[in-house]
Amino acid sequence: MALQITSAGVDPALLDLPWRLPLEEWPEEILAALPRGISRHVVRFVRLSGRVVAIKEIKAEIASREYYMLRNLQRLELPTVVPYAVVAGREDAEGEPLDACLITEHLQFSLPYRALYSQSLRKGTAVRLIDALAVLLVRLHLAGFWWGDVSLSNTLFRRDAGAFAAYLVDAETGELHESLSAGQREHDLDIARVNIAGELMDLEAGGLLQEDRDPVAVSERIMVRYHELWSILTSTEEITFDERWRVEDRLRRLNKLGFDVDEFAMTTDIGGTTLTIQPKVVDAGHHSRRLLRLTGLDVRENQARRLLNDLDAYRAAHDRQGDDEEIVAHDWLERVYQPLVRRIPSSLRAKLEPAEVFHEVLEHRWYMAERAKHDFTIQEALDDYLAQILPGKPDEQSVVGIDTVEMPVTVLDD
Repeated sequence: MALQITSAGVDPALLDLPWRLPLEEWPEEILAALPRGISRHVVRFVRLSGRVVAIKEIKAEIASREYYMLRNLQRLELPTVVPYAVVAGREDAEGEPLDACLITEHLQFSLPYRALYSQSLRKGTAVRLIDALAVLLVRLHLAGFWWGDVSLSNTLFRRDAGAFAAYLVDAETGELHESLSAGQREHDLDIARVNIAGELMDLEAGGLLQEDRDPVAVSERIMVRYHELWSILTSTEEITFDERWRVEDRLRRLNKLGFDVDEFAMTTDIGGTTLTIQPKVVDAGHHSRRLLRLTGLDVRENQARRLLNDLDAYRAAHDRQGDDEEIVAHDWLERVYQPLVRRIPSSLRAKLEPAEVFHEVLEHRWYMAERAKHDFTIQEALDDYLAQILPGKPDEQSVVGIDTVEMPVTVLDD
């Protein structure tokens, strides 16, 4: 049987991989030692044409379905791993059939939750991960995607200015609908709550959970955060005609959360004294789109918010509030952001993304000033940060040497 390769691009190097071997027997020299999460299937990271891809061994029909599901989610601009190819028709040396493989691109600077806990993290990490997962779940549900297997294990996390941004990894059980019912959304939330509690209990049993609260109670946070965000994004609001300023106020509140509203539904009552408003088309990425427009920097939402705040501070400090915003942004980019990024030694650039380093330098400057009781320039803060902080951080661009599958796992009774 000939190999059957379905791919969005053409890469002849795919043919050079040892498809006649079960994935768990692939030779070490082609593997990349990246942290893996817990999976029902065999998963390996492989070097391919100068990049790293994740390969998962599953049944052909499941691999094909997940590949096209991920492609659809990518078209909707949702935060997921990028599908690369499906390889089916595999046979071993004796002619026995092997499972197909789903290939996705490795998401740089991302980590599974267990790898994050293998590092020294401050308290509250579980809460920040759950908050990120709640935002991801709301975004997926707004697009009509029912996940069916929501968990920390099926999510990758990237640092986002002190918080985390979450990305869907496993779409194997997902379904894409025009819209979701309240029951479908609550079903996903119940799955999330149970799975997260089990994952946190597992970390606690291994001595990795740095929380002093009950994992079950912590897992309940996803219910609260999800419902809070869903309500803000979708709830109907009634206002009187002399309070029409509240329409703009609603828009500003949504922008502050990082969402744009492309369309409002507005209706009046019979007497024309009350206006009912409801966001109709809500899209994430308000700050990141604004920063991209002003500077060309493509970063995550919280990072964009932090960089825009520094841009605003630069504008005020130089008394340029009356100047064109794009001209000021260009000057800030040339005089503040890019010089700082260029000063990061090449040996340290795999530690964190440039935007995250910029955020951390700003944080470091604040702590330095608090301790010394006087201000520091950003250059002074950068010097101290590069000498004292960044060298001690693990490489996160492609973290080597951590296999989270080998970390302790506790089997819990039902």
